[in-house]
Amino acid sequence: MLSYSADIASVYRQSAIFLDKIFKGRKPAELPVEMPTKFILVINLKTAKALGITLPPALLSRADDLIE
Repeated sequence: MLSYSADIASVYRQSAIFLDKIFKGRKPAELPVEMPTKFILVINLKTAKALGITLPPALLSRADDLIE
């Protein structure tokens, strides 16, 4: 019904940047660990309705994607 996770496209872009650094000669052990910075919230309204759950308008307005 709800999914809050890292934006996959952003994660792939960061991975490409890391690979570029490695291909240019940097050692993987020298690269810092980075956490995702962009997250997305997806709400499945059809599932919420089937479960009889009413979601607050404030939560719905913050969602990046609504599945109906």
